[in-house]
Amino acid sequence: MRRADSVPGRRAATAARRPVAAVVRRRTPGRRHSVPALAPPQPRAARHQLRAAGRRRVAADRQPVAAVVRRLAAGGVDRGANPVELAVAMPAILLLLFASIQTAAWFVARSTALNAAQSAVNAQRLHQAPPGTGEARAARFLRAAGGWLVDWDDPGPSCQTSATEVTCTVRGRSLSVVPGVDFPVRQTAHGTVERWTTP
Repeated sequence: MRRADSVPGRRAATAARRPVAAVVRRRTPGRRHSVPALAPPQPRAARHQLRAAGRRRVAADRQPVAAVVRRLAAGGVDRGANPVELAVAMPAILLLLFASIQTAAWFVARSTALNAAQSAVNAQRLHQAPPGTGEARAARFLRAAGGWLVDWDDPGPSCQTSATEVTCTVRGRSLSVVPGVDFPVRQTAHGTVERWTTP
């Protein structure tokens, strides 16, 4: 035989562990009262899954903080090294930048002087061209070319003409990025003089 109070005791303990889902009405003879309907118990595997999900959520919340702490701890010795490296490398970077700009300006001035000398030769080599035609053409070209060639008018373009050949020279200096430093430019062009020849 089993004891009569063992079953109700177990039922009361089970009911205390189960969550209350709803309240329903039960009809009993003599009176009407409310009895809480208990939700079915969850399987053990489902409870383990819920606990594991909670632990993963807590670990995910702590992970960014731990990563920041590890990064600060690992790079604590090298903190502030980037500004120092940039301060050391910046003069070299600026030097290369200004050198490249100055080289480009010198090449443009050189090309301008060469084109001016060639235009002077083309004007002076014509048949019976009057003296000074080449110099005037070169000066007109340089005035229209802009300020890439500086001080080209001191002393100005010059042309030497012989019986068979004409030579024109243009002098000046290029624009300078560095104040007080001059980069001279001198270009010369040659050409044959147009003339009548015997066959």
